[in-house]
Amino acid sequence: MLKNQIRVGISLIFVLITMNANADQKVTVFAAASLTNAINEIAANYEKEQAVQVQTSFASSSTLAKQIEKGAPADIFISADTKWMNYLHEKNLLNAGSKVNLLGNQLVLIAPKGKAFKMEMNKDFNIAGAFSGKLCTGELDSVPVGIYAKQSLKNLNWWDAIKMRIVGTQDVRAALVFVERGECDAGIVYETDAKVSTKVDNVAAFPESSHDPIVYPLALTKNANQSANSFYDYLKSEKAKVIFSKYGFNINLQ
Repeated sequence: MLKNQIRVGISLIFVLITMNANADQKVTVFAAASLTNAINEIAANYEKEQAVQVQTSFASSSTLAKQIEKGAPADIFISADTKWMNYLHEKNLLNAGSKVNLLGNQLVLIAPKGKAFKMEMNKDFNIAGAFSGKLCTGELDSVPVGIYAKQSLKNLNWWDAIKMRIVGTQDVRAALVFVERGECDAGIVYETDAKVSTKVDNVAAFPESSHDPIVYPLALTKNANQSANSFYDYLKSEKAKVIFSKYGFNINLQ
């Protein structure tokens, strides 16, 4: 009887060790929706090189930050702005010292393919008369692309003329889809989103001075597992930079 109990005990210990080892071989990345294509490609390459599974979750930075706050098991967080990264930092949910500015981006105005319109990025331009219908972008007070869009529209003195025609979406990729389908005649997204779509035209880029710098900070969460450290480093590597650059992200932040 004693021998059987010992065997059972050893078996349970072995199972627990194996489960913990397997848990450490998976990295969960929460990343802004605009990073979907680039992160998926980087993760696929990393999985070929390492015996580690990279699990990804893409949404607006605000949504992901709130999920992490509520206990979602993320190891790495990449935000499309500093606001939501700082939100988690202030709540002591990040690995101290791991926060770095990884990437930059550009804010652009898009239209459905073949329906681009004349555009001038100055305060005298009549934005309301440039197109008919709605303008899609992220939710204006929570989703980073919407926050940047609102800043630009106000700084260009276009806000009052267009605000009633704006449709706020759950993230930047949702705004892109609305424009692709022609449900919105214009959209404000990131240059990288416009680049991955064959169904929209990039009409014009907003002046960088019209909005806060578009910065993508990267950090480990407070409860990140051991395997996350290696993928965190990989995201900052030259191999990853080549992929980020291919999708149009700025990798040369000052």
